[in-house]
Amino acid sequence: MKWVSAASIPAPVKVPFSLFLAFRHLRPKRTFVSVITIISLLGVMLGVAVLIVVISVMTGFDKTLQRAILGFEPHLRVTNGEILRQWRDLVPRLDQTPGVVGVAPYVQGPVLVEHEGRVNPAIIRGINVEQEQKLIDLKKYILGDLEMPSDTVILGRTLAAELGARIGDEVTIYAPGNVRGIIEELRRESEDPSAKPRTLADIKQDVVIPAPLKVVGLINTGTNSFDATFMLVPLFVAQELYSLKDGVHGLAVKTTDPYNILAIQNRINDTLDGAAYSISWFDENRQRFDAIRMERHVMFVILSVIVLVAAFSIMNTLITVTVQKTREIGIMKALGATQAQIIWVFLSHGMVVGILGTIAGLISGLVLLHYRNPFRDWLGDTLGIEVFPAGIYEFDGIPAEVIPSDVAIICIGAFILCSVAAFIPAWVAARLDPVKALRTE
Repeated sequence: MKWVSAASIPAPVKVPFSLFLAFRHLRPKRTFVSVITIISLLGVMLGVAVLIVVISVMTGFDKTLQRAILGFEPHLRVTNGEILRQWRDLVPRLDQTPGVVGVAPYVQGPVLVEHEGRVNPAIIRGINVEQEQKLIDLKKYILGDLEMPSDTVILGRTLAAELGARIGDEVTIYAPGNVRGIIEELRRESEDPSAKPRTLADIKQDVVIPAPLKVVGLINTGTNSFDATFMLVPLFVAQELYSLKDGVHGLAVKTTDPYNILAIQNRINDTLDGAAYSISWFDENRQRFDAIRMERHVMFVILSVIVLVAAFSIMNTLITVTVQKTREIGIMKALGATQAQIIWVFLSHGMVVGILGTIAGLISGLVLLHYRNPFRDWLGDTLGIEVFPAGIYEFDGIPAEVIPSDVAIICIGAFILCSVAAFIPAWVAARLDPVKALRTE
């Protein structure tokens, strides 16, 4: 037999009796109180996890959309609301403005694109590739040739798939000017039947005959709003389609700090001196960002109710314990327990449930965020439906971005709610008269 000396036996850990009693109440005993405690813990865990997931996804939407816009769109647009004829005089002035990195002309507007009988609406953007490269890293977003010689086009990846067009195929672009010229001619004939009909040679002067353009590349930004609608053509091609001659729709400007753009925008407006005005990327997309942030705040308030319900469950549990342990409370007070010690017995109960539920919710939320896209794919395959379709939500995957301050607010808020819910019955228990409590047996 092996003897163990008394000195080698570790001394028992001493804890305050308030915490000791709280842990005793938390032990699962298959009683009504234990069941409610477990439900309360699961409620806190679920509320924290869902809040972290939803807030991180909404934040991811906001940040990813901003990065997508700033990656493929200019920081500022300079325009006069019509056709910018004297744009060549403005480019040197803008280049010399402090905070401006690059300037490039563009022509942008709606068109119809056709390939083998399939017709889709699209947004055409005429660019000068050399100048546009100063604003946008085209190599990052375009698969194929970037040289864009005469009569070529780069289609959005999704748009090309809908048209059934591949690199090397030819597509035909119909500009609004073509349709407008034909409609005006038909209206003229209907309003004045006696008017002399125009010959084909006369109509050709006003209508741009669409020419086939060869597809030399595909746009792949990962954002459906760009990949399904945009197409790039040489600047002179877009000018011909819109009958602009040497005019453009505006000048695209890249700045040193797109997130603090107001000061640069004011300097540019001063430089333009009324010849044109500037519009920032945030002004163009303000409604989208405001909608996302409003949804984020509303979802935070709504989902916080889950944690609030769990806190009420904790309160219900402690009220039940208070009623069941009235006699024990009276005995402790008769033996000299202070109000603070009685409060800490019940408050510790709620705080432990809050801490455990918050930690479990934090871990669950981060795990769900990490596997959000595989879970989406599994759920879609199981239910046979497309979860989070890119055509509606713009992105191929579910974006998410965890902000530590948001996570801290959620976790601390959940813990405070649980503690406040536990304090109310704890305060009631501490104010029990020991004489009346002992008579309740």
